[in-house]
Amino acid sequence: MFAALGAHPWAYPMLEVVHLLGVALLLGNLILLEVRVFGWGAALPVAPLARLSLSLAAAGFALAATSGLLMFGTQSGELLANRVFTAKMVLIMLAGCNAGLFHARGSLQSQDRIARALLLLSSTLWLLVLTCGRWIGYV
Repeated sequence: MFAALGAHPWAYPMLEVVHLLGVALLLGNLILLEVRVFGWGAALPVAPLARLSLSLAAAGFALAATSGLLMFGTQSGELLANRVFTAKMVLIMLAGCNAGLFHARGSLQSQDRIARALLLLSSTLWLLVLTCGRWIGYV
């Protein structure tokens, strides 16, 4: 199956499109929530906005993870030997740990300095994941 995905003239490029759509949904909605917690759009209640943006971010992550796993299957040996791919996976793990900490400490309710720092760290980590994803083919 994976060989067919890699060999088909449009299957792999379409996986890349789905992957980028997932990343856009994930990062765009996290940044939307971040700017609200930092005070922009103060008229919007945080709880309903968070439910919407985090649901869309989770859907984006699911799209990116599923398409990413399928793309990984087409060239797993090459990717496992690629330092940038390894860095990308470590950054995704760190972003997941950061999200876990953010929610475990009730940061949406407190919206304190630590919550803001965790949100900034989240966006930074995901931007680094995006950067690594683009660099994989060039290293």
